[in-house]
Amino acid sequence: MSEDFVLNAVAREDAGKGASRRLRRLEGQVPAIVYGGTKKPATIQIPHKDLVKQLENEAFYSHIITINVGDKSESVLLKDLQRHPSKPVIMHADFMRVSKTKKVAVKVPLHFINEDNSKGVKVQGGKAIHTMTELEIECLAANLPEFIEVDLADMELGQTLHISELVLPKDVTSVALSHGEDHDGAVVSIIKPKGMTEDTEASSEEGGEDAAE
Repeated sequence: MSEDFVLNAVAREDAGKGASRRLRRLEGQVPAIVYGGTKKPATIQIPHKDLVKQLENEAFYSHIITINVGDKSESVLLKDLQRHPSKPVIMHADFMRVSKTKKVAVKVPLHFINEDNSKGVKVQGGKAIHTMTELEIECLAANLPEFIEVDLADMELGQTLHISELVLPKDVTSVALSHGEDHDGAVVSIIKPKGMTEDTEASSEEGGEDAAE
């Protein structure tokens, strides 16, 4: 993890929808809660502009965040966001405390590489369909990856890549696979586009072979 994320917050004593509404409208603050671990849940408020800026970085969603409240700091993960249904406004945020010795389950984004250059797409004329865009993993907080890379370079037309075939970082495991082989879901497939016939497929492969020669 190459990024350091820090949020400066203030303890919040007022509770209820009315208090939260005033925070958002009059003070430009986002009501939030920090929970988990051995401490009691703590209600806080964070400047809306600061949180929005951090959310622009994809890594923020699966990265350890330091929240400063006065002279105290806590290491947390973002667990939930409530957004306004029609306005670019964050309504509420939930943060979970993390421990250096306890594993956490977090969803991290999948980054697909070499899609346009894969044999199934470039040579055979197929189309890649992403069944998943993120994967739930489990590991120590210190080992959290910002994303999981999915390499499509060797995929062919009609082939499907499953969770068990992903290359995960050391000491990182798939939550789905921990429940058994029946949960080995499809991640990405290369399929025939509509209107593509077997003759078209064959000519695509021949064209690729001729070009290689």
